[in-house]
Amino acid sequence: MFFDINITILYVVIFLVIFLAAAIRILREYQRAVVFTLGRFTGIKGPGLIILIPFIQQMVRVDLRTIVLDVPTQDVISHDNVSVHVNAVVYFRVIDPQKAIIQVEDFYDATSQLAQTTLRSVLGGHELDEMLAERERLNHDIQEILDKQTDAWGIKISNVEIKHIDLDESMVRAIAKQAEAERERRAKVINAKGEVEASENLLLAAQKLSENDLGIQLRYLQTMSDISSDKTNTIVFPFPTDFSKLFKGNLKE
Repeated sequence: MFFDINITILYVVIFLVIFLAAAIRILREYQRAVVFTLGRFTGIKGPGLIILIPFIQQMVRVDLRTIVLDVPTQDVISHDNVSVHVNAVVYFRVIDPQKAIIQVEDFYDATSQLAQTTLRSVLGGHELDEMLAERERLNHDIQEILDKQTDAWGIKISNVEIKHIDLDESMVRAIAKQAEAERERRAKVINAKGEVEASENLLLAAQKLSENDLGIQLRYLQTMSDISSDKTNTIVFPFPTDFSKLFKGNLKE
């Protein structure tokens, strides 16, 4: 009889251990439990120690930390028909565990698929130059669209970063040629502007010199000084027009 009582107590103890093991859950600070009672949502519990009724209640753990989602490389055709390969990274976190579990089957996979389609849609509406030069604005546009659409899932998109925009080798060569042609065009424009300014200054100088004969003589002497410093064997002396007038006057006499 005593032996049977001991066996009964042992069974009770074992049952209690199994019951407590199935009923007690410990959640960390960044975790929450979405609790279902007989299949119906009955609340959010955690963090810390929580107790569930075995076989009656079930829970789904939800991580509230920021999740880093690497968006796979997408083939995008820009608005100016340039094919590029783009990948990005999305930072998001769960702010409503109930919606994240009940409103969507797998919020991680759903967010990943939505990020891929949004990335192609947004970038496809811009030209290649905008993709390369206005990356911050594109990041903001993608983040706003994703955040708006994932709000129904209890997801908050905190940031989106486009990591790489890769071009085909042929397109890289074409862009390099375009950049070189643009540099040559700018150089020609600058040279043309310089020639215009130089001609205007020369015309102004000529007008100033023509107003005073003494100025012409000083310019003549300066030119002679510059010629004398030259090391060439042949020196050409400018012949002032005043001398020719003087000779003509003597011949007439």
